[in-house]
Amino acid sequence: MTEAIPMHQALIDRLNSKKGKELYGYQADAIETMMSRIRKFPTEYNLLYQLPTGGGKTVIFSELAKRYILETGKRVLILTHRIELLGQTSSMLTDIGVPNKIINSKVKEMADSEDHWCYVAMVETLNNRLNDERIEFENLGIVVVDEAHYNSFRKLFKHFENQVILGVTATPLSSNIKLPLYDNYAELIVGESISSLVDQGFLARASTYSYDVNLRALKVGINGDYTVSSSERLYGNFLMQEKLLYAYEEKAKGTKTLIFNNGINTSKQVQAMFAEEGYPCMHLDNTHSEKERSDILEWFHKTPDAVLSSVSILTTGFDEPTVETIILNRATKSLTLYHQMIGRGSRVLSHKKEFTVIDLGNNARRFGLWDAHINWHDIFKSPQSYIDGLYTDEEIENEFVFEMPDELAPRFAGGPETEFDMAEAYLEVTRAGLRPKDAIKRSIDQHVAIIHYAAEDFWDASELVDLLADDIKFRVKQYSKCIAKATENYRNWLQEEYTRNLKTALRNAFLTEE
Repeated sequence: MTEAIPMHQALIDRLNSKKGKELYGYQADAIETMMSRIRKFPTEYNLLYQLPTGGGKTVIFSELAKRYILETGKRVLILTHRIELLGQTSSMLTDIGVPNKIINSKVKEMADSEDHWCYVAMVETLNNRLNDERIEFENLGIVVVDEAHYNSFRKLFKHFENQVILGVTATPLSSNIKLPLYDNYAELIVGESISSLVDQGFLARASTYSYDVNLRALKVGINGDYTVSSSERLYGNFLMQEKLLYAYEEKAKGTKTLIFNNGINTSKQVQAMFAEEGYPCMHLDNTHSEKERSDILEWFHKTPDAVLSSVSILTTGFDEPTVETIILNRATKSLTLYHQMIGRGSRVLSHKKEFTVIDLGNNARRFGLWDAHINWHDIFKSPQSYIDGLYTDEEIENEFVFEMPDELAPRFAGGPETEFDMAEAYLEVTRAGLRPKDAIKRSIDQHVAIIHYAAEDFWDASELVDLLADDIKFRVKQYSKCIAKATENYRNWLQEEYTRNLKTALRNAFLTEE
């Protein structure tokens, strides 16, 4: 254990004089809780702290670094995984009086200096310097790991076996389930919950609107999440693009909107579609230059009803409080990514206490609403059990219920009841000793009744049948479940037969009127 180096009085005065922002109560409590653990285990102890996106993790660990330096006389190293976070963290430290140095690609060697009591570094850059033995940290007491759920940090741990390592994350669930966080951290401290921060006014309240999407065409890659190629095929097709535009116009039109996609081609298609419809929309991905990115984000900030279609790049290290709507135009199996994407809209302003989430990936059904209670201690201890307990895509789709689209409902107003319970019809016909397919016949009869009421002639009725394709598909799926015959080929055949028989019945219904 290295001895603390006495600090000059000028440094102590500087650290004590610059207060920075006033800490919220939960932030001050978190710092005190972590400092008490560090006092008890001053070396060779790895601690993990959880706080939701938007709760002020950077404020907390920057202030903790300052207090740690004052209390112990030891230096602090802060690790990040994105270059944008280097400058943000360094500025925060400077604002509260902590002398700091950024270790970037330009820093080849580092002489010890009393001027630097905190270092901020990117993982890969620091790893290269440490492996080359060009950098040593004298009197280093604590290493702070921002976004600790990423596994890229693990390679550095062997260099800091004698220090305290403090990991900080919004979601203490490893990005690789085969490398659980409990392998590297002895303890988890859970901070304020999302719902609590919302209730106290520190985060905006989310209103979530989910649009059912069949995800069976998606493939899962080696990283455990849906592949870009399969996502591009699904979300790049015309029907999904139309669903996105419909959802935007129904719930978010005229608001500053951030769209998350899982592929560059999809995002470019989204941008082209919105622009063609007359909406101010730009596209951003990681192939843009720093200047292009800066210009696009400045445009996004200044344009009140701007729509920004993006790919991955804005999930961390991006703060635009004026965002009013988040659209998840993708599915993910990552709880962390789910929270990061929605968190980009949760910042509070004097005129913004709420924001909208449009989910086009069944994500809310898989993980629960963004502000729902999560037992992080259980997830930290048994991450695999949590993953195993999530709904599968098939289980999610089995819960889908058809809802008459808003633009269709007025055409059926005043007529027969539009809802039909296939499971109940199946139960009735089988109890009466009739054939199971009589449930299908009852469903077709009910469809004939509502369409005949709403249509002017057979051609109008035929168009309504096409517009009710999702309703037919839902009823056929419910029937397939009842008879325990769930192959996709059978359902497709039954759906085609249903549609054909329905149109024939409607033709006969209109012919009898002539």
